[in-house]
This record gives sequence, structure tokens and C-alpha cells, in this order.
Amino acid sequence: MYSTIVVEIVMAIGRFFMNPLLYIALMVALFIGYRRVKRERKYFNTRILSGWSEFKGLFQVGILLPLVISFISIAVGLTVSVEFLLLVSMLSIIALMLYVFHLLSPIIIFTIAFGVLVVMDMQNWTVSYFGFDFAGVSYTSGLAVTIPLLAGMVLIAEGIFIRKDGSKYATPIMEKTKRGLNAVAYFSKKIWVLPVVFIVPGSAIDAYFPWWPHFSLGAEQFTLVLFPVVIGFQQLTRRTMPLYVYPKLGRSVIILGQLVLLGGLGAYFEPLIGVGVLLLGLVARLGISISYKRSERNDSYAVIRSSRGAMIAAVLPDSPAEKMGLIAGEVIKKVNGLEVHTEDELYEALQINAAHCRLEVLDHRNEIRLTQHVVHSDDHHRIGLLLVH
Repeated sequence: MYSTIVVEIVMAIGRFFMNPLLYIALMVALFIGYRRVKRERKYFNTRILSGWSEFKGLFQVGILLPLVISFISIAVGLTVSVEFLLLVSMLSIIALMLYVFHLLSPIIIFTIAFGVLVVMDMQNWTVSYFGFDFAGVSYTSGLAVTIPLLAGMVLIAEGIFIRKDGSKYATPIMEKTKRGLNAVAYFSKKIWVLPVVFIVPGSAIDAYFPWWPHFSLGAEQFTLVLFPVVIGFQQLTRRTMPLYVYPKLGRSVIILGQLVLLGGLGAYFEPLIGVGVLLLGLVARLGISISYKRSERNDSYAVIRSSRGAMIAAVLPDSPAEKMGLIAGEVIKKVNGLEVHTEDELYEALQINAAHCRLEVLDHRNEIRLTQHVVHSDDHHRIGLLLVH
């Protein structure tokens, strides 16, 4: 029995690496990094993060969330059909190729895949795909329960990722205001791969565990599939710093995920509730993106060239500026007692004291704070600040 379970787990992992969605996600992550670095060099003549950052961060989702979702999926027996996973893979690949990451929310992908299967069942359509008969599924089947539950859990994970990593990948873009002033907007574009174990009709799990709870799709045997759920995120901010916008956006997505999860529990008693929850969840998720996008359309910028001092557009990682606690959106008023407004003035002021620099900074709350740092001889022209010029 144990050897069979081990073989099943090994095969589940093998199915993860056989899915073309995984490799397309890897290539798109590399492309995102390339585009970002090119954009940063265009506006600031340097890169902020390595071009490999998005690639390396693809699987930096931690192990806890995938384990929790997979454990619940297996323990409760949330079975899905092979057709559903194939559709999720194809829809995710299409969204990646279109480069529209708003579509890569799990509630959107899962709902569309479920809707296609329901329509196919209603129309009695069957499609043969590489020798596989692709058939529809009734809306009254177990999928009406399992899909909302899975979508709710993965949607919560999406919100957590946005809260945790959204602002890390927000890079500055130089724009012109209606009055012709230089200002900065921040753009994030990121994907994550969440490895989740799904149960599909196939292998002999219930032969060893006849008491195993599951929502049957008419099959008596099931198999495990480690599936790469691709979650995408993109957002442009102007009026508010990403540091404050993305945690709020993430909380909105988490709350939506909790509501979808509750709806999935209600679908256990009435499958139509699950269908309604999926549709409402899709509309609500799109509504969240549209709402935050509209709120940032105004010709009002949090980071704009200012008469108060040198406005920080970004801070390079592991730089002296980062060690001083400087962050984007703050204004440097004085360096070593001298008022500064431009990059040239800032570095001229640094030359006054070759061993030490003292900064007077206006923070996001318009409060003055002081910070200082020992400046080495080779630090003067690479302190790690990108200013609005």
C-alpha cells in the first residue's frame, strides 16, 4: 500500500513538470524582467532590480499556502475533472501569451473553464484532443461545489501574494502632467506559480481508503495531480504609493476569496449557489481591478518634481540610500546643511564632508526626519538614489 502511495506522489510531481503551462510561465517571467529592466534604463539609465528577479520570484510563494490548499483538497476529497485542468491550462496559456495578467486571477480562469464545460454539456458537444475525448460536465455535478471551494482558497492566496510582493516589483515610470511637470507613476507586473495537488478520476486511492470523502463525478478511482496554478497581477499607480495601495488591494481580494469559499460551502446543499458564486466572484474581481485603476487615473501624482527639495523616485536595493532608510516618495530637503533640488546639487553637497553625510528628509506624512550615513570615497556617485529630474 505504502509503495503505491509513494509511486502516486512521484507521478503527481512528474505531471507538474510535464505541464507546458509551467514552462510558458517561466519564459514569460523572463520576458517581464527584460521589459522592466529596459523600461528602467530608458527613464533612469540604470536598472533597479535584476532582470532575473521575476524569474527567481516565480516560486517564492512559500510552502505553507500550497500545503494548506493541497491538504484541504485531499482531506475533503475535492475532485476535479481532467477536462477542467486542461481548460485551466489552455486559458492560462492564452492569458500569458496575450500579456494581460488581469485575466490570470484564479476566479476568472476557474469560472470560464467551468462555464465552458457546462455549455459543452448542455449542447452535447464532445471534442477529441490528441486522442482524448473532451466532454462537458453538468452544472449539478460535484464541480459546482469543488470549483468555488478551490477558487476561494486560491483567491485568498492571490490576495496574500499581492499584499506581500506587489509593491516589491513596482518600478517607476516617468510621465508628464497636464502642466508639463515631470512626475512618476509606478507599474507592477508579476506572476506566481502556486503548486497545488488536485484529485482527478483515475488511480486507486479509494482502494486503500474506502472511507475517503469526495464529491463523485461518476468514477470510482482517483489520482493525484500536482498542478501549476499561475496567478497574475498588474497595476499602475499614480496618486498613491504602491506601498499603501497594494496592501489594500490585496485585502479586497482576500475578502472576496473568503466570500467565494463560503458560497462554495452553500453549494453543497444547492449546486446553483456554486454557479452563482463563481459568476459573482468573477464580476467582483474584475470590479476590484477596474475600481483601483480608475482611482489612479487622475492627473494627481504622489511623486512629482517639487520645490521643497529632491524628490526620490526609487531607491536601489542594498545601496547606502537604502541603509539610511530612504524610500520612494520622500523629499530630501538638505544634505550636510545645504538645500538640494536636483541630483547635481545633491552630489555636490555630499562632497562637503568626505566621510559623513547628514540628510534632512520630508517623509510621506510631511514630517521632517534626520538620517545619516558614513560615505566612502567610492559611494559619492552611487549612493543608490533615483530622483525625479
